[in-house]
Amino acid sequence: MQGQSSLIIRAFGYPVSSNSTGKLFTVTTFGESHGPAIGCVIDGCPPGLPISAEEFRTDLDRRATGRSRHTSQRREADEVEILSGVFEGCTTGTPIALLIRNTDQRSKDYSDIAQTFRPGHADYTYWQKYGIRDPRGGGRSSARETTMRVAAAVVAKKWLAERYGVRVRGYLAQLGGVVPAGFDWDAVEENPFFWPHAPQVPELEKYMDALRKSGDSVGARVNVDADGVPPGWGEPIYGKLDGDLAAALMSINAVKGVEIGDGFAAVTQRGSQHRDEMHMDGFTSNHAGGILGGISTGQVVRASIALKPTSSILIPGRSVNLAGEPVEVVTKGRHDPCVGIRATPIAEAMVALVLMDHALRHRGQCGDVGDIKPRIP
Repeated sequence: MQGQSSLIIRAFGYPVSSNSTGKLFTVTTFGESHGPAIGCVIDGCPPGLPISAEEFRTDLDRRATGRSRHTSQRREADEVEILSGVFEGCTTGTPIALLIRNTDQRSKDYSDIAQTFRPGHADYTYWQKYGIRDPRGGGRSSARETTMRVAAAVVAKKWLAERYGVRVRGYLAQLGGVVPAGFDWDAVEENPFFWPHAPQVPELEKYMDALRKSGDSVGARVNVDADGVPPGWGEPIYGKLDGDLAAALMSINAVKGVEIGDGFAAVTQRGSQHRDEMHMDGFTSNHAGGILGGISTGQVVRASIALKPTSSILIPGRSVNLAGEPVEVVTKGRHDPCVGIRATPIAEAMVALVLMDHALRHRGQCGDVGDIKPRIP
């Protein structure tokens, strides 16, 4: 026995270190923003799913920095190495290890803040918790870590699509005070904002150019829809589908709010308005976001996240250093003036990971439960 700190204690199926998510489809990530590499281990993926390194490219490119002048100009190759769990192009049912080398670090950009705490950043809390912190790009708290969530979700998205016909897709629903004036899914992938109304893209370009010149940042909202989710996924109490979605989405860097369905808009609604009435042709509305009592209804599962403004900005801010002395902080380097612009594939990833985990959990417990009539389309 080497002491309590050496023990790995499990509670409700999760390791105390909290670098893993999911029960049956478990993803553990590792690595720091400016370390040699980042990676993940996917455990619980069923065997026989065809997968290749090339299939990770599309979603990793969607998440990547340097995609436009409106995001961080850090340019990573993001080449995935499949180290295990895949043989002759198919998953084997054993742990899948994925690795991505970091190739474009500029650690010197952070030398000026190594002894200070950036306001609004995780510097202070990491130091209080661990007694040490990696100031290079935020270390573990950097959004660089989300690259591996997106990579893991490539596997989840493919399995969900092939096994159940589930499709997970998102879009930027608000940038600062700007909201879409129209909606077209086809427009989302045709611009760097994931914006659903193409005629507004020039307005967003102008907005971001002015914001970047000011040295400030702004928040955003991202919506994610998952269609094709069958009824019955989720559990009624501690394993609620919406509860797990909320926890997964809140784990994304800079997220300060999560809504399922109408979310906080339900505060001003009446019961007669909010309830989703049913008839034999289907539901009349989807205020609940496709989840009732923690269990999917068969409707579109709908979630939204609110992302705070980036705390790493050029405008001076007051803080303290490690000695407890007052200092003025200006964060230089390559940063996103709005992290929400790149958050769409990350939010999609977390929804997909939760849905696959719940699909396997449902199959394990209730896979032999027959259809109960009547079933609402």
